This record gives sequence, structure tokens and C-alpha cells, in this order.
Amino acid sequence: MNDNDQIIFETERLKLIVLDPRQLSMLAEDLPALEKELGVSYQADPVEGVFKQIIEGQAAVASGDPDNYIWHSFWLIVRKSDNTVVGSADFKRPPDKLGEVEIGYGLGEQFEHNGYMTETVRFMCGWAEKRGDISAVIAQTEPENIPSHNVLKRCGFSVYKREENLWWKKSLQQ
Repeated sequence: MNDNDQIIFETERLKLIVLDPRQLSMLAEDLPALEKELGVSYQADPVEGVFKQIIEGQAAVASGDPDNYIWHSFWLIVRKSDNTVVGSADFKRPPDKLGEVEIGYGLGEQFEHNGYMTETVRFMCGWAEKRGDISAVIAQTEPENIPSHNVLKRCGFSVYKREENLWWKKSLQQ
């Protein structure tokens, strides 16, 4: 793969590297090789347990839908100043029939409270809005995850459903 094939978005302080299906598998199975390929140092949450299972599942889905892998992959959140991976974010699936997409995200604990996730979520919502076929971005949080609630509030989301978890929505301009 050459640099022209890699999807990389940039914000003020971050690079968001969208992993292709092969790289997504590497994230789960060979992190040192992925770090070398991308020229980054992975310092985010450990790739283990349920997180690793989610990545492996997404890699399988992304491999089976190569034209839409951006909707099934993880976007590494890389701090530009030192090429450190501080977290990841993803769209959990392509837009549904209502034009809604769901996002998920996580940040290494040592990188919290620096605005990285707010910067990332704002970018992802803006990117989705520019596409023109997305009506809303939704997210799910645990009721006690106040830092995540604050990220979503700062990005214009509001709670629209309360179940075991809270469901948040940001309607986009159409």
C-alpha cells in the first residue's frame, strides 16, 4: 500500500488514520507491524479482551465489504506532535434507511481531558454532514460515563432514549 491509498484526515492537532481491512486485522494480531507501517507509537487502550473481539469482528465485516470499509473500520486518533496513537473511533455501520450512523470511540486514560475526543467527534460529525446522505449521528454511552456525556454535549448531541444505556443523537443539516 502506498501513501496515496491510505485515508488520513487531519484536524488542528490530530491525524485520523482510517485502517483498511488488512490494517484492521493487524491492529488485533500484530500491533508492532502496524506501528511500523504507519510510523506511529500505539499508546491507547490495550488491544485485548472484548475490544480485540470487536476489532476482529469489524475486520471480517470490512474485508467482506471493501467498497464501504470506512464504515466498518477503526480510525486511529494520532497526536500530530509526536505520532502517538491516543485512541480510536469508528462508525459502527453504514448509514441506515433513515440516514443515521452510529459512532463509537475510546481514548487511552492518560490522554483524557485534553480535548482529543471532542476534536475527533466534531470532525467525524462534520465529515458525515458533508456527505449529504446522513441525517443524524447517534452514540450510546453507559449512564455513569460522564466524560463521554460531556464530549457528546460539547459536540451538539442530546439524549433521545434512556434504556440500560443512554442514546444520544445529533441531527445534521439537510
